[in-house]
Parts: sequence; structure tokens; C-alpha cells
Amino acid sequence: MSQQTTDEQAPPRGHVRVVYLGPVAPHWRVDSDFGDRTTIEELRQRAMARLLLLPPHDPQFRRNRERVARDAERENLLLDWDLGLPEDDSGS
Repeated sequence: MSQQTTDEQAPPRGHVRVVYLGPVAPHWRVDSDFGDRTTIEELRQRAMARLLLLPPHDPQFRRNRERVARDAERENLLLDWDLGLPEDDSGS
């Protein structure tokens, strides 16, 4: 159990931002602010394999987005999504 506590408290190994580029493929770009280049590149390749031809309104996108998020969590990377949409539009 102490292994999990240590992993949860470890600082993030890097940061990744997945950016939606628009309706024309390729739809996605993966940027990084900091972190090990090899780890970031491996995550980028896996994320692009899952997202490359999927726009955000595709039903498969939701499942693959969750898989990318779990992958980043396993690698202890911070993950942000830029879908080009307002984050919280609960007032409308």
C-alpha cells in the first residue's frame, strides 16, 4: 500500500496538451511544456493512434479520450485538452 501512496505524491513527470486543430484531418496536435522527451513522445504516438481521424463529436472520441487520460495518468503526466470550446458553459 505504501507504493501507491508514494506514486500518488510523486511530482508529475511532464505535461501534455492535446489540441483540436479543426474539422480537416489531422484533427489533433500534442504539445508538451516540460518532461522527459522520450516519455512525452511515446504518449504522443499512442494518443495520435487513438485520436488521429476522430473529431470531438465522434462517439468513439469519448472512449478514446478516456483511454488517453488513463495512459497519461499511468505515466504520471499532467494532461490538458484544448477542444476549442468553452470549458464551462453551464449558464446557458
